[in-house]
Amino acid sequence: MIAVIGITLKGVFRDRVFQGIIAFAVLFLFIPSASTLSMRQVTELSITLSLSLISFILLLLSVFLGATSLWKDMERRYTFSVLSLPISRCSYLLGRFFGLALFLILSSTILGSVACLVIKVAAGLHPPDRPVVWSWLALAIVFATLKYILLVGVALLLSTVSTSFFLPIFGTICAFLASGITQQVYEYVNSPIAAEVVSPLLKPIVAVLYYLLPNLAGFDLKVNAIYGIAPNFAGLGITAVYFVAYTAILLGLSSLSFNRREMK
Repeated sequence: MIAVIGITLKGVFRDRVFQGIIAFAVLFLFIPSASTLSMRQVTELSITLSLSLISFILLLLSVFLGATSLWKDMERRYTFSVLSLPISRCSYLLGRFFGLALFLILSSTILGSVACLVIKVAAGLHPPDRPVVWSWLALAIVFATLKYILLVGVALLLSTVSTSFFLPIFGTICAFLASGITQQVYEYVNSPIAAEVVSPLLKPIVAVLYYLLPNLAGFDLKVNAIYGIAPNFAGLGITAVYFVAYTAILLGLSSLSFNRREMK
């Protein structure tokens, strides 16, 4: 599996994905200037823009790398030659996942370092009313990285059941968009206000979707980083356990599906 992880990282660098990240990172240079549009909250806006740009780049990487990695191997017949070696399909799939996860961690580390420099410049030019809490900023980047690693698991699961890259890409995007509203929809449907409006038949459907789709709202710590608010560490612990459990379930289902798939 370690060899597959190394091959995955080499393949990503060979596809010049890393150069694309560097190109996107140039946008960080414009953040201090753009932050001056907010005359009273320059530092807060620079943190907001930096975290948003990091999230956007990680989203692109998780969707397109996770959705096309396995598909490209099958199209190039690379999978057949690898599986002819003494390596199981499960090890091959896990190697792909951990290789992509390591690349996301590497990318977020570089982007986070650049973001910290940009925020420090913005804070130096326009001192904020409240100091920047760098530990909360780092924690926000860490949990954003975990969120998109989980999304890679979703993309790989869809890749094992699809014969094209359309379902993994659009399915992962839909899962990401739905994950941002599942909590609010679930709470609304089960609230007293919705008792007279929402059909009773809709509640179990919403409940099933709520538990099946990933709930990524707990990974968002932007508000804590922007305003220096200490996060709820008990809640972060639950989010970390959720990440491990949900990712393990995704990888288990992916391995089961991949093992039963016919290679033609």
